[in-house]
Amino acid sequence: MRLSLIVLCPLLASSALAGTVTAPYKRDNGTGGYEVKTPPLDTPWTYKVGTNPWPEYPRPLMERSEWKNLNGVWRYENASSLDAVNSPPVGSELAQPVLVPSCLESGLSGVQGTYMIYSWFKTSFDVPSNWTGDRVLLNFGAVDYEATVFVNGQQAGFHRGGYFAFTMDVTDHLTKNGTNELLVFVHDPTDSGDYVIPIGKQTLEQSHIFYTPCSGIWQTVWIESAPSNYATALDLDANMEGKVNITVHSEQTADVEVQVIDKKSNEVIGTHKGVSNQPCVFTVDDAPELWSPDSPTLYDVKVTMGEDEFSSYTGFKTYSKGEVNGIPRPLINGEFVFKFGTLDQGFWPDGLYTAPTVEAMRYDLEVLKKLGFNMLRKHIKVEPALFYKACDELGLMIIQDMPSLRPLQQRTLSNCTIEPILPNAAQQTEFERQLDLLITQHRSYPSISTWVIYNEGWGQVTSGSYPEIRLTDRVRSLDPNRLIDATSGWYDHGAGDFADNHHYANPQCGTPFYSIQSPPYDGRRIGFQGEFGGLGNNVSIEHLWKVQAAIDTINQTYEIDQSLTAYNYRAHLLLGELRQQVEMFSCSGGVWTQTTDVEGEVNGLLTYDRRVLRCDEGQWRGDIQALYDAAAGRSNSSMAEGRMF
Repeated sequence: MRLSLIVLCPLLASSALAGTVTAPYKRDNGTGGYEVKTPPLDTPWTYKVGTNPWPEYPRPLMERSEWKNLNGVWRYENASSLDAVNSPPVGSELAQPVLVPSCLESGLSGVQGTYMIYSWFKTSFDVPSNWTGDRVLLNFGAVDYEATVFVNGQQAGFHRGGYFAFTMDVTDHLTKNGTNELLVFVHDPTDSGDYVIPIGKQTLEQSHIFYTPCSGIWQTVWIESAPSNYATALDLDANMEGKVNITVHSEQTADVEVQVIDKKSNEVIGTHKGVSNQPCVFTVDDAPELWSPDSPTLYDVKVTMGEDEFSSYTGFKTYSKGEVNGIPRPLINGEFVFKFGTLDQGFWPDGLYTAPTVEAMRYDLEVLKKLGFNMLRKHIKVEPALFYKACDELGLMIIQDMPSLRPLQQRTLSNCTIEPILPNAAQQTEFERQLDLLITQHRSYPSISTWVIYNEGWGQVTSGSYPEIRLTDRVRSLDPNRLIDATSGWYDHGAGDFADNHHYANPQCGTPFYSIQSPPYDGRRIGFQGEFGGLGNNVSIEHLWKVQAAIDTINQTYEIDQSLTAYNYRAHLLLGELRQQVEMFSCSGGVWTQTTDVEGEVNGLLTYDRRVLRCDEGQWRGDIQALYDAAAGRSNSSMAEGRMF
């Protein structure tokens, strides 16, 4: 998404902020005084979260039976510097309550602070006496950005990377019988100083398309029981031929047994025995029902590794690239499926990076599915595991972006010259390490079809050698089963499977015309519209992010349509233009900007509070179906693979 350089007058006067949202009364329920801080905008779920957020098991691809959720009201205290990690406040009461998981800058956290760069978090927990395993594992879904973990005053581990899960074996730090103190020191520099780290759209200084940051423990924390030799990770793929490829990782090699189970009949359709740390490859007994957006069939998987047992799931599908009538196309299960979805940023006015509930998170996805989209582009953010499970269940393919390094910022040197802020060698190495984590932690989800390495050149070195060429090979080696969009938008040097154009508002998808910075269409690769649309429609103050600086940037939206009639008229024209490009040229998919409004952007299908859907549902469903029909016509197919029910 490109930031417009034209700034017009604000659409709303400052006096519009006089309207306020009154939060319902919230009593102290014995949780140390925690209450939601009234956010600049709430959602239908804001005041339903309570003090037991995200109670669901958080890691569905590797689910153990003995576990305990540590989410809830913790204690929080600001720290003064990075040196504070050397003096953990063991045995001390921290200053105020905080809800975990949440972003410290969000209303749901109960803190709603700014510049939350150094922080302490604290809670306590007991280990259930009836657990049968020898080891206790402490798991974090994600902490932004660096986490140093102490258990009973002893450092248990350190993790860097704000989007990725990590596990620590804390057994040797636990008290034998009683309560354990858990302290977490979090350092989140975002885009301060000389830091160049993966942050996506987060910034300490918000500006239209760059938003409020998320600091702290923003995904679920839990403990679980495991045997002395336990599985540390699982890689699982199942293809359209019924072949299963599964690797169970462990520190010590052990025997592995795998069962694939039909969810409908509960019958075992395939078994295999092997050893950990080596691929177990086998074919199920009967031809499976394939996973696709039209039929998102999933199968249960049961894994036993020595004394460790856990459950998982998979879908049988094959993503590939192939020529159809001489045009490079993205294929699923050997068929050209036109990929059409939204730019999905995953921000919430009450929780920022953290959706208030799983129900709220699924709501966005269900709206997209109802409108007929078969895909979404997860835009420079990584979601909790339950998001990917929901896409697997609903049949929404995912184009997964790597969160960008510090984007579109410059610095002035001592000689008064200005240069873009780009990674140095060490920062580039760290970016690549975290890119590896993105792939290895998510390559087993059936719905993920494509990886995006860079978006619009943000954090991308473009002088000398081009890193995306080498990184395309690196991603391919980690996951040969997905397609790769090396550079969505620009700067494109020929790497990856897609020739990806960004243009607002009109598409230029696989066409013989283009606009900079996107290059001309490269006929060797898949023609794709990585971003277009972006139609805006201002709404009344009760549905806006009530921050005047954001309101003042509303007119930076690519196009403002003054009524919903005009909005839907313009959308119909643009979707019709995309359909014509499918019929006439080499267009294989597109991404409409965007699922929801975000802060000062008002170009979502939904308003930021999720209370208003701008779309004429019947019109949009018809226009989207027409895209699938046009693609089917180019494939000489009798019906559209992307058809809707």
